[in-house]
Amino acid sequence: MNISEFAKIAGVSKSAVSRYFNNGYLSEEKIALIKAAVDKTGYAPSLSARSVKNKVTKLVGVIIPKLSSESIARITEGISEVLNEQGYKLLLVNTANDYNKEIDSLELLRNNWVDGIILMASVFTKLHKTVLDKIRVPVVILGQNYKGYNCVCHDDFGAAYSLTRLMIDKGASDLACVGVRMDDMATGKFRFDGFMKALNESGLTLHRGNHETADFTSESGYDHARRLFSGKSRPDAVFCATDSIAAGVVLYCKENGIRIPQDVMVCGIGDSRLSRLTSTTITSAHLHYKTAGIEAANMLLSQVDRGKSAPRILQLGYEVVERESTDR
Repeated sequence: MNISEFAKIAGVSKSAVSRYFNNGYLSEEKIALIKAAVDKTGYAPSLSARSVKNKVTKLVGVIIPKLSSESIARITEGISEVLNEQGYKLLLVNTANDYNKEIDSLELLRNNWVDGIILMASVFTKLHKTVLDKIRVPVVILGQNYKGYNCVCHDDFGAAYSLTRLMIDKGASDLACVGVRMDDMATGKFRFDGFMKALNESGLTLHRGNHETADFTSESGYDHARRLFSGKSRPDAVFCATDSIAAGVVLYCKENGIRIPQDVMVCGIGDSRLSRLTSTTITSAHLHYKTAGIEAANMLLSQVDRGKSAPRILQLGYEVVERESTDR
């Protein structure tokens, strides 16, 4: 079916069809007519000439926030393993932690047809939802619990709670948190909430100045550790939202004569190689990143084979791995 034939079925002009698939302005009436025709015919423009409903391209788009992340490498390995077994190709798109590029990437994959999309995003905006709602192929959100969509996520709250509880049980009473931005629900808000639950249950207070917001880097962890330990009162435990941040805190302490774990305990999340290679190995929560990739790919291909169904959320567990940084 070509665009002229589809426009005739929809009862609109070819230019209206073109504007619809390229996000141009259209009246609500014409949008409704075109949507109804798409549902009826399965029509969509495509570089691969895919225009018949249920004809697969064997191509899956995977949108990632960065290439230089061990966790993302593990996730991608899991996705690739499943796709290769099922004869699918992986189209990898790196957005460099820019949510505007995530929107552009979703638009690219939506307009240049793939059989499904796996999206790893840290922040969701109204524009994300607007674009996601236009996508007519299955989408799986990986790493976040985003209402209304198929998701594979981690128990970020539980991991943060267990690590904080561990340090409290070992005698910590003045704890600090080096987290990330709160609009990142999984790594930012849920991990901070888990940290706070452990404090509240123990009757402890997060003192003013003991909460820092860092980037996802060791350098940022180092800089924020300097701020935490620059005052007269020093925390006796630091919960870090990631292993990279924790590695920066450990390095700052080592260079400034702050003993770990005698003076301060430190922990992170991710159980990365970095947590095992620092001068003082870091207690961390192991998250099943490769398994998350495998589950997301299986969830997506199930949707491709059977058609869209009610959204499902799969939350994976974690294991606390205790190392030198809390070994009192």
